[in-house]
Amino acid sequence: VFPTDRIIAMSFPSSGKQSFYRNPIKEVARFLDTKHADRYKVYNLCSEKGYDPKYFHYRVERIFIDDHNVPALQDMLKFTASVREWMSQDENNIIAIHCKGGKGR
Repeated sequence: VFPTDRIIAMSFPSSGKQSFYRNPIKEVARFLDTKHADRYKVYNLCSEKGYDPKYFHYRVERIFIDDHNVPALQDMLKFTASVREWMSQDENNIIAIHCKGGKGR
């Protein structure tokens, strides 16, 4: 899902059995590296699980938000400040945001 031309919303980049029904992490990395090389940052809003940030060249920021819960104001301020900083560095920078299913948080 592309809410704007600079924001990608997606489900959790997964490996193993979960990659059969969620985004396979290697395919997500390939897509981002092909379409947005060195111009993307991934935001993991999933408190339940993480992954090795090396897949995305360590451009991953994790904000711990519990599923089916309202995020803390402090977390939202941290998130928006980080996004603002990343996006302002270059007009071609994009962000990819995900939680577990890709729509809850």
